Amino acid sequence: MKLQGKTAIVTGGGRDIGMAVALKLASEGASVAINYFSSSTGADEAVAQITAAGGRAFALQGDLTKQADVDALVEKTVADFGSIDVLVNNAGGLIARKTISEMPLDHWNAVMDLNLTSTFLLTKACLAHMKDGAIVNLASQAGRDGGGPGAVAYATAKGAVMTMTRGLAKELGPNIRVNALCPGMIDTDFHNVHTPDAGRRGFEANAPLKRQGHTDDAANLVLFLACGDSGFITGTNIDINGGMLFS
Repeated sequence: MKLQGKTAIVTGGGRDIGMAVALKLASEGASVAINYFSSSTGADEAVAQITAAGGRAFALQGDLTKQADVDALVEKTVADFGSIDVLVNNAGGLIARKTISEMPLDHWNAVMDLNLTSTFLLTKACLAHMKDGAIVNLASQAGRDGGGPGAVAYATAKGAVMTMTRGLAKELGPNIRVNALCPGMIDTDFHNVHTPDAGRRGFEANAPLKRQGHTDDAANLVLFLACGDSGFITGTNIDINGGMLFS
């Protein structure tokens, strides 16, 4: 029980990596506040699994690009659980593949807000209640290599999350550690929507580990970065991509 007595906020916790993270942190003793935007079924299922196992959790809908929704999540977490010890900034997305030449400004702004501004807003709101603990951000392999076709805005936003992770580690140490994951091909709805099946099969053929990642692979790494096992690690952006990119 590596997080016994701790409270964690997990954003985008209604599906895929976020849901796996919420369940993993709860299995190690954390009380979990789950934010979701549209995946209410998955968020409610995660809460049901956690409470059935004797844990504590709630799910709250919210748009984390809006200050009022950010504040509501933080206030309910503190009211219900008394503290914030772990923040997992997982909410984000590509939205759509668009090249720069065809990209309207509102698409650029929407991608930045979803991936970067939401991380800023929630991190700032949580800091008023975090005396120590850990922040784990979800960046992307796209932040390393520029992403696939039509992903310049997304890759730029995730690259900014990586830089923000480094800056926050300096600003918030020694009491709060800040790290990030840079996932590659994880088997999620993200790739179901945005990645052709042929590309996924090609990844499996070429990756040293010969498979796509699982959401539990990412959740296990989040747990490591959230608990004391990683007590001397901060400011890192850790690749988790089956060996397809070495940084």
